Amino acid sequence: MISDQFDAFFFDLDGVVYLGDEALPDAVESISRLAEMGKYIRFLTNDPRPSRTSIAADLQDIGIEVDRQHVVTAGWATAKYLTQQAIGSSAVVGSDALNSEIRKHGIEVTDDSPDAVVVGADEGTAYDDIRRASRHVADGAQLIGTSPDGWFPTPDGPSPGAGSIVRAVETASDTTATIVGKPEPLMFEMAQTGIPLTARIAVVGDNPSTDILGAHRTGLTGILVTEDEPAQSSKYDLKYPDQTISSLADVFSDESEVWDSPSFDWPDAVRPGVGAVVLNDEDQVLLVKRADREAWALPTGNIEKCESLEEAIIREVQEETGLTVTVEQVTGIYSNPADQLFIYPSGETIQYITCCFRCSVIDGSVQANLDETIAVEFCDLGGLPGNMLEMQRAWISHAVRNRDAPVVK
Repeated sequence: MISDQFDAFFFDLDGVVYLGDEALPDAVESISRLAEMGKYIRFLTNDPRPSRTSIAADLQDIGIEVDRQHVVTAGWATAKYLTQQAIGSSAVVGSDALNSEIRKHGIEVTDDSPDAVVVGADEGTAYDDIRRASRHVADGAQLIGTSPDGWFPTPDGPSPGAGSIVRAVETASDTTATIVGKPEPLMFEMAQTGIPLTARIAVVGDNPSTDILGAHRTGLTGILVTEDEPAQSSKYDLKYPDQTISSLADVFSDESEVWDSPSFDWPDAVRPGVGAVVLNDEDQVLLVKRADREAWALPTGNIEKCESLEEAIIREVQEETGLTVTVEQVTGIYSNPADQLFIYPSGETIQYITCCFRCSVIDGSVQANLDETIAVEFCDLGGLPGNMLEMQRAWISHAVRNRDAPVVK
């Protein structure tokens, strides 16, 4: 049984424990039974509107005994995050409870030159709030979102969540917010306070993009409450649950598998890219040393909007090395996330699908573009530098091996 496999259970609320004011079938009985078995119980919600005290009271009203210390809301977690970052003042878009949680942590809530602006949402959020938050960001305030949820379930259907307001402010201010709530690991880490480090923890939720993804990003087991078996896009997809159940009663009947975490981080996006194996008459390959990684690599880059593959590779080589090339042949298409996932200084994590081409020089002289590269050289194929991206050694090998293949026109 699932209940025997874990020492602690982290439950999402909306859609798992209750819907509106009504407890979902088997929820109260199942959670109470787990508590009687001595399991550690925590409740995590991305809803930034209520306080921990009010949620504890709501749970007690439907028959679940809980202390507010065992409730982690996106609003409370955001307030705690502000203290961790030594932020002294913040403007707030959201409920009275969100404002109160932030004040309780010793942070001044003000619209007078705040250090940060926290964006949540409640029923009273209006256009003026989005404009106010955007102008604070323009004046230098950090943009912090309580949670990314675009919607949340209600008995009458979906309602806009805090994420929809956060995205509006991001668009208006041309800034990316720091998100505190699920699927970021922070809330899950906060929920582990008071639980032994060796405890086996399961996260039970109804949203693959927040509950399951967040569980796996934190190294925890993710159990999805759903009537439908989710479609698996990849064995490495962190949104795919370890187990699906139709109600909380199933924690006493089914077994779950242990999540086998991949060796790479979860990417923020997947993007197309191009790479160039530029060979000269002396059997040498063109390499660049990038300013951001300080490692030798082939000329590579993104494909811009309305740009063909050939145009992209010619532009990238020109920008990085000063050389004009002709594109001869595609030599490989590479997409392994273990090799082609990069974390940039901004924190953005991108997985690339790279189309690699064999090219030859038709004009220009080698010169580094100091904005992107600190060195450009032709290197002997038998003496490639040691500090080079390992996957690109294979790319070069493939290009050289197929050098006599017909030219692509």
